[in-house]
Amino acid sequence: MTDHPTAERPAIIEQLRAEIKGIPYRPAKKRKPQPVPPDPEESRYLFHVATGNRWMELGEREPVPKMLFGELWHQGELCILFADTNVGKSILAVQIGNSIAEGKRIAHFAMHAKPATVLYIDFELGVTQFYTRYTHARSSYNFTDKFIRAQFTPNTGLPGGDSNNDDHLIAAIEYRIQQLKATVLIIDNISCLRGGTENAQVALSLMKNLKALKNEYKLSVLVLAHTPKRRNLGLPLSADNLHGSKLLINFADSAFALGTSATDPQLRYLKQIKQRNTAQIYGEDNVCLCRITKPENFLKMQFEGQSHEYLHLRTRQTNQLVLAPKIAQLAAAGYTQRQISTELGIAVGLVNRLIKK
Repeated sequence: MTDHPTAERPAIIEQLRAEIKGIPYRPAKKRKPQPVPPDPEESRYLFHVATGNRWMELGEREPVPKMLFGELWHQGELCILFADTNVGKSILAVQIGNSIAEGKRIAHFAMHAKPATVLYIDFELGVTQFYTRYTHARSSYNFTDKFIRAQFTPNTGLPGGDSNNDDHLIAAIEYRIQQLKATVLIIDNISCLRGGTENAQVALSLMKNLKALKNEYKLSVLVLAHTPKRRNLGLPLSADNLHGSKLLINFADSAFALGTSATDPQLRYLKQIKQRNTAQIYGEDNVCLCRITKPENFLKMQFEGQSHEYLHLRTRQTNQLVLAPKIAQLAAAGYTQRQISTELGIAVGLVNRLIKK
């Protein structure tokens, strides 16, 4: 028996001592083992070290990233496209993917790369929904074989039955990349992968997985993401609107957003949020205007030029132009001011002012 005054006694001894004294037995907390710091020698390959001139030599050998969707997305980039629900980001993503697969640009957006195999991971639409978007009474759209769509099938009986586990999903995507020799990956959308990117650690793990895939297979990756409902439609679109952790933006090479004009519910605009391979071309003073159209058998964005973003934000003037008719219609239908406020997502005071006008 040790005579060290601080030596721990067996739990049964402590329990007996407590019973003799007539006091409750409270097991001592176990001490957590102290982590052993890693050996620097074992981590020596984590950094590739070279002189500045050597990095310049290596950089000169690298190919210049070619544009895939103008200045908004370049080859080799992990790019994020984010927007609110039902704004049209999936429509635009398919349009971009089809453009890359065919080697044809969209509107004025430069597309310098050769036709490439595009793997479009679709967590959103079913077969009928996808078919409806790209067909009409006379004919269906004929996609090139380089555009390959993958639809999620959760009930496939994976070991343990955890088909929604992010690790399984990433592994399944990697398998198809290898099989198809795809060089472009589009994921629609990230909310089905992330398991909750509000958690910074989860977001970090997800972005590391996607970056690892990108680097391993020399991919260009476009990830679609949601924005939460914008509380203040008078503020410009920014990285703060991306749903979940801002680490998604921090780890992306580029990002652009799709917004809805406050002056016309059918009008959309594209805004450049982050870029590394180019200067900002489509910032708040030069957003790209577009509308969802289906002239024949292909649902797409039709681009209509550029504009300043502030013209499409909700201001006092746009409140009167856009909200007043809606408020009058709801009031005529018997809605109370509070019900109108809830329906349109605006303050009761604003409803009252516009009704008086």
